[in-house]
Amino acid sequence: MDWPIAEVARMSGVTARTLRHYDETGLLPPARIGTNGHRYYGERQLLQLQQILVLRALGVGLPEIGRILSEQVDEVDALRSHHRRLLAERNRIDVLAGTVSRTIAELEQSRKDDRPMTINRPENLFEGVTPAHYEDNMRDHPELAREVGQRAATMSQTDADAAHRERTAQMIHLAELMAAGHPAEAVPVQAEIDAQYQALTELRAVSAEDYRVLARSIVDNETWRAAYEAITPGLAVYQRDAIVAYATTRLN
Repeated sequence: MDWPIAEVARMSGVTARTLRHYDETGLLPPARIGTNGHRYYGERQLLQLQQILVLRALGVGLPEIGRILSEQVDEVDALRSHHRRLLAERNRIDVLAGTVSRTIAELEQSRKDDRPMTINRPENLFEGVTPAHYEDNMRDHPELAREVGQRAATMSQTDADAAHRERTAQMIHLAELMAAGHPAEAVPVQAEIDAQYQALTELRAVSAEDYRVLARSIVDNETWRAAYEAITPGLAVYQRDAIVAYATTRLN
């Protein structure tokens, strides 16, 4: 039995346009093309589409998915591998949800008490968060991502973990400034952005426009935005606005 592209799109939630793109790139050719020119998919193609969508949900890019599909032999073994990755990701998300919940409670309490947030055990802020999830968000900036990757390759695991903790601590400090009512262009906020900018320029030159593009990505990149919003709602936009203000007043 096979199904027309419109029916596959309905069942899977993937648009017909995306299915045609998968065909054109060789990722998911249909079982046959009808005399009417329409694509038809069989059970084998549906199973392959399921694998593609599972891997996409795990954050795997299309080129890597193509490589995985071309190298695998047994579908059951492949599904077992995907299942293990899904379970691991579920566990990570459960841990991360607990981490964010604690941070929210501590931030809310600090606001209620009208005091800065006190972090008694800083390591607890990073449960469920890995440096790889941060680095993945640099994909929109390939040159900078390459510089970050090259530097990371020369770092020990201890240094890499420390650098990641420092980045997350910067996000939390910015959240505290926002909670205190400082506008994005305020002096203490701009001092924080300046420190971030100086750290970036240690890797490569960053122009005013480069920094604005990076700022927009904080909001436009779903994964990156979620990392900021997990700390406190509105933080992604606040960081973006602070960077734009910095680029306009300091770099132009």
